Amino acid sequence: MINIIIGVLLLLTFVGFIAFVMKGGNIMIGFLMMAILWTVIGGISYKDAITNVFSQPALNYGSTIMVIIFGSWFGRVLVDTGIASAISEQTVKVSYKRPIIATILICLVTAFIFTSSYGVGAVIAIEVILLPILRSLGLSKNVAITAFVMSIGAPMYVNIVIIKQLQLFFPKVVYGAKYLIYGFSAMSVQLVIVIIFILIHAKSIHKNDTKEVSADDSKKAISNVPKIAYILPIMPVFMNLAFQWEPIPALMLSIFLVLLITGKLKTYKSAMELINKTISQAISDISGLIIMLLFLTMFSAAAVKVTGRFSDILQSIVPHSPIVLAIAFGILAPLALFRGPLMVWGAGSATAAVLAATGFFNQYFAFAAILIPGVSIAISTCITQSWNLWVVEHEKLDVKQFLMTGVPFGWITSVLNLLLAAIMFK
Repeated sequence: MINIIIGVLLLLTFVGFIAFVMKGGNIMIGFLMMAILWTVIGGISYKDAITNVFSQPALNYGSTIMVIIFGSWFGRVLVDTGIASAISEQTVKVSYKRPIIATILICLVTAFIFTSSYGVGAVIAIEVILLPILRSLGLSKNVAITAFVMSIGAPMYVNIVIIKQLQLFFPKVVYGAKYLIYGFSAMSVQLVIVIIFILIHAKSIHKNDTKEVSADDSKKAISNVPKIAYILPIMPVFMNLAFQWEPIPALMLSIFLVLLITGKLKTYKSAMELINKTISQAISDISGLIIMLLFLTMFSAAAVKVTGRFSDILQSIVPHSPIVLAIAFGILAPLALFRGPLMVWGAGSATAAVLAATGFFNQYFAFAAILIPGVSIAISTCITQSWNLWVVEHEKLDVKQFLMTGVPFGWITSVLNLLLAAIMFK
């Protein structure tokens, strides 16, 4: 009887946390408060809590934080050395006579860049180059922005910074071939949806029989980047797949190659200036994220310890079939909006913790199930994603129009990728 009472109290705080986040509450403080509440309500002893909830989990997460830092640094180096801009520049050499192909190419290039790049700084650097091009091709503001941000969201299925954050809940999931086969498949599904989205709006894309897009037609960045450098955004993933390298050495090698190939190592002084600048910016980009994740580890540790208190309730409400869960999450995918209960970097962190603690599912499937709504709905189409908010405000697009344009396509993507995960990880 006592377990039922405690279980109900835990679930009530879970609902309260969801409401708090969806009303705009500070999610970092929310994680810390949930860790404290679940520790107290769950009856975790003082000594156990101090050691195994509020200390050791954060210390153990240090290696993941290092991967996130190196991943952010690599993304910043790609931007500041001009590689990201140079790749973008090449996409505008498609004739205005083929604007639909040009639009699709821009979206594919954007996705390629963000397989390793991460953060609002990188998005801003690319947005000021590519959004004017998309608009000049004839895309309406809402269509151009939606295509652009969904193209950024698609590679988050394989982006090491994103994956490492979610491994907190599912430690058996390895960033290697088994997951990446699915990750690239899910990324491809979302990009196909982006292409369909573009084709649906093809009539709004103008045709110009006389002009061609050239380096003088829009904001361009560095054009003297060696073309061999264009493959470097995918290098960390390649080193993992081909040689089973761990993320940090793969990222370090990639950073070195970027600096070497772009000629940034010619003098010691200039090299150190760029290295110091990119490190500072990279850490600044993710400083708040790091503290939030450390509080999240504390909450996750508390959740694992108290899940037994409401295991009977979970047994009755959580489906045990991957297909059933995939269908349920697919139908409910819009609950990832506004940091809701299916947004793993929002109130969905509680859902992820509970899902992981049940042990009902293969960890690879459970990992994908909670990741998908977060990527295809929240990161790709929700205004609460930091870079989406920046782009929408910068381009002065109505928030409601942004949501109405993108969410249906993010929802379709979520359903397809959830079913794909149920099949691949059965």
